[in-house]
Amino acid sequence: MIQSLLIANRGEIACRIIRTARRLGIRTVAVYSDADAKALHVREADEAVHIGPSPARESYLIGDRIIAAAQATGAQAIHPGYGFLSENAAFAQAVIDAGLIWVGPNPASITAMGLKDAAKKLMSDAGVPVTPGYLGEDQSAARLQSEADAIGYPVLIKAVAGGGGKGMRRVDAPEAFADALLSCQREAASSFGNDQVLIEKYILSPRHIEVQVFGDSHGQVVHLFERDCSLQRRHQKVIEEAPAPGMDAATREAICGAAVRAAQAVDYVGAGTIEFIADASEGLRADRIWFMEMNTRLQVEHPVTEEITGVDLVEWQLRVASGEPLPKKQEELSINGHAIEARLYAEDPAKGFLPSPGRIDRLLFDDHARVETGVEAGDTVSSFYDPMIAKVICHGPDREAARNDLLRWLDGSFVGPLHTNKPFLHACLSMADFAEGRLDTGLIERQGEALTAIDGPSDRVLAAAGQRFRSDWTGRDDREGLFGFRLNAAPKTRIDLFVAGRHVIADAGSGALRTGLRSDMERDGTIIVTEAGQSWFFTQNPPVKAGGAAASDGAILSPMPGRIIAVAVAKGAKVAKGQKLVTLEAMKMEHSLTAPFDGVVAELDATEGGQVSEGTLLVLVEREED
Repeated sequence: MIQSLLIANRGEIACRIIRTARRLGIRTVAVYSDADAKALHVREADEAVHIGPSPARESYLIGDRIIAAAQATGAQAIHPGYGFLSENAAFAQAVIDAGLIWVGPNPASITAMGLKDAAKKLMSDAGVPVTPGYLGEDQSAARLQSEADAIGYPVLIKAVAGGGGKGMRRVDAPEAFADALLSCQREAASSFGNDQVLIEKYILSPRHIEVQVFGDSHGQVVHLFERDCSLQRRHQKVIEEAPAPGMDAATREAICGAAVRAAQAVDYVGAGTIEFIADASEGLRADRIWFMEMNTRLQVEHPVTEEITGVDLVEWQLRVASGEPLPKKQEELSINGHAIEARLYAEDPAKGFLPSPGRIDRLLFDDHARVETGVEAGDTVSSFYDPMIAKVICHGPDREAARNDLLRWLDGSFVGPLHTNKPFLHACLSMADFAEGRLDTGLIERQGEALTAIDGPSDRVLAAAGQRFRSDWTGRDDREGLFGFRLNAAPKTRIDLFVAGRHVIADAGSGALRTGLRSDMERDGTIIVTEAGQSWFFTQNPPVKAGGAAASDGAILSPMPGRIIAVAVAKGAKVAKGQKLVTLEAMKMEHSLTAPFDGVVAELDATEGGQVSEGTLLVLVEREED
């Protein structure tokens, strides 16, 4: 067994690997950038090595520094986690060439499955069903158009080296194909340095089904059943579960058998995932499920498989990398119950899922779920990396039990003052179609703003806040009967509070209303009430507005911490509604801040290259007087 392990990653996956390694008695080494100097994975590891500045391209993506850190600390092996260098065949080979153990598949397997067109041909030759399409070398516009016409519309144009939803275009009619092809090729060339594409039949009721496979160096390959990752937003997974709803035994045997053949075709060693697309227009059927691609690493959603099988996949990775055979044979693996995972992010769904990095002052995770996280209260969600706060996994005897447990966790937990997607997750889990297993990859898009619209606090929330204030006040002072007492009038039970920047009036009377909502009071007197995943923070003092002006008065505030990369106006300049004023770079994206109405720039506190915090006043626009 490996005795010392360097984890070439950060955040929750690094903490997850450390936990299993510690249980197995393996010494762990963390690596960190400037931004992660005080991160949880650094604090939990036995040793930690600084590898560079905050941007990933200057630290976590520099393989030579990671290998040097392993050699300097005496680590025997490197575990890449997922993302970063986990599917980089050149890095895997460099690790092996340095005399270290690579906790992952052979570099040749990574290469074989790295390009979508080559992988699909390989799978077809291995008897794995592939989506009808064109994978040819002739990339002329005329040939691609004729192949699309032959397949039949709608079709999907995909970059062969693509990923993350980039380099993909749906085309519904022949006359739209040429423009879509050029757009896809430009994006593919820009994002991946390769403008080659393939054409696939577009599935109108698609389900994303994937199978966990595992191989060892002794020629054994097993599957650990399927996961359903169909609930997606812009090709990004939101909710994952195992097993797949509506999967019958015959279809499971067919898809899992195909996944094992796929892994065997590339002599696969370690943890991997075979991703399939299913046409669910008539339910899940073995003859309507096709290979999409293979992820040659551990998946973000691996905990749902662990929950239903009782297997620690990280332990299996470490044992297989050490040369041991798989701990279990296929016939020893079975499904127990149902598990659902939700990804909790620091982002604001009400503002187009704008990332919300910053310090976590308040964090309460209900204790009845499995939570994989890389942060604690007092930590910071960095603007340099993915804004995931945690993965939350609930396991139950059946799907409905797991779903209800996850809803209960969302209602009983809160993170602040960051915005999170917690209410969005609650809304997704509460959809009737999701609850009844009628899901596909377009479900979230069809729901539109219904999943992100948040009104003010409900009457139940106001009542819970008022009652919490009353019980806290009377409990401390032991004068419950005298709360609001006056000799010549009825007791005062209404109290002024402030929430989300607004003044509200809450009923602090004993009342007959039983809200059933959880409420907490912090040491600073903040009352927190959660309903449908949305946490409301009540105070008795009005909030202080950054810059001394409200956004409705023309104050342009920084929506998140970031760097000013462009200032398009000067103080005193006239501006029109919608005109770009400042461009902010944060979370590897650019955000344009525009004028809310016609007016004049009265104040300008933005400097190109300057770093700003969330809520900082950047520009104040005043309406011109008639």
